[in-house]
Amino acid sequence: MPAPLTVTVDLDAIAHNVRVITDRAGVPPIAVVKADGYGHGAVPVARAALAAGAAELGTAHVSEALALRAAGIDAHITAWLHSPSTDFAAAIAADVDVAVSSSRQLAAVVAAARELGTTATVTAKVDTGLGRSGIGHADWADTARALARAQAEGAITLRAMMCHLACGDEPDNPLNTAQAQRLDEATRELVALGVTPELTHVANSPAALTRPDLARDLVRPGVALYGGRPIPERGDFGLIPAMTLTAEVALVKRIPAGQGVSYGHRWVAPRDTVIAVLAAGYADGIPRLLSGRFDVDVAGRRFPSVGRVCMDQLVIDLGPDGGGVAEGDRAVLFGASRSGRPPVPTATEWAATIDTIDYEIFTGIRGRARRRYVGGAAENADTPGPDTREAAR
Repeated sequence: MPAPLTVTVDLDAIAHNVRVITDRAGVPPIAVVKADGYGHGAVPVARAALAAGAAELGTAHVSEALALRAAGIDAHITAWLHSPSTDFAAAIAADVDVAVSSSRQLAAVVAAARELGTTATVTAKVDTGLGRSGIGHADWADTARALARAQAEGAITLRAMMCHLACGDEPDNPLNTAQAQRLDEATRELVALGVTPELTHVANSPAALTRPDLARDLVRPGVALYGGRPIPERGDFGLIPAMTLTAEVALVKRIPAGQGVSYGHRWVAPRDTVIAVLAAGYADGIPRLLSGRFDVDVAGRRFPSVGRVCMDQLVIDLGPDGGGVAEGDRAVLFGASRSGRPPVPTATEWAATIDTIDYEIFTGIRGRARRRYVGGAAENADTPGPDTREAAR
């Protein structure tokens, strides 16, 4: 049955963004499709990105990489966030590149490779200044020697070196250059031990777009792949948002001046007016913090949200004339504006309003939202529901 809340993902926008990133960075990207492709759908996004020239794929968890393999994707995949319960044997068996952040993780990978009687593909993730995951400076010398021993034994092949930038969204911050130089130095130390990685990658979305000097062999964009703004004050870099969120108008009715709307009556109608109820709420990822602080677009007109966002519904004020809105119409909550039409609200606007980032908005859309795919690769999209090639109205 049709869905009251729909996420439409434009796979042509994904392809466009891959090309923009490649042009700006000077090298192809590892398309980061963790968190179910930032809420866009990991499998269709991965296929679209690879078809557009992405060199390989990246995930956080091994389970995410295994899901891509189960969908028939045979491209190189690196997974880089592990806990003691991670199934390294399953990763190795599925030919997933395991990025290790500690000597303990390396030892676990080596043990799994020995048990399987095969060679694991490994990336060394080095903490060059972020202070989060990665092999720290104090542990690097011992871990480097362990990497060399494991490769000499045939338990691993060290394919790549990587780090993650702490201040990539501040392009001129000197720490960005320092972190890349520290990774280069760690690589040289490995080479001196007889281990030469094939690849090095440093740059995240903002660095890929603004610091080609940090690109090395590949870049590792996340939100830029989806058309988000990794540095909002620097504009969109020509990226196109891939996600449009629409909700069905469930109810239209008149209310008199003085009538309060939604829980707590935080908004009271200042005049006789018409309101519409949309079938979307915070259970679907519409932040409650946005209550009364955002607009939606219906048929090219913007209408303000009023009252508190509820679990399942929100309310917009259509004005005394009702704005021509009828039950069953679809309201655009956020998305990409189309040429020749008034601009629609964006996820970046939502993020700025509640002092967060559009990454959180994209990944937060959940619950009852149904995905649809449009664009050149939509026929390959693995998603439930009616015609996956149909754009939202």
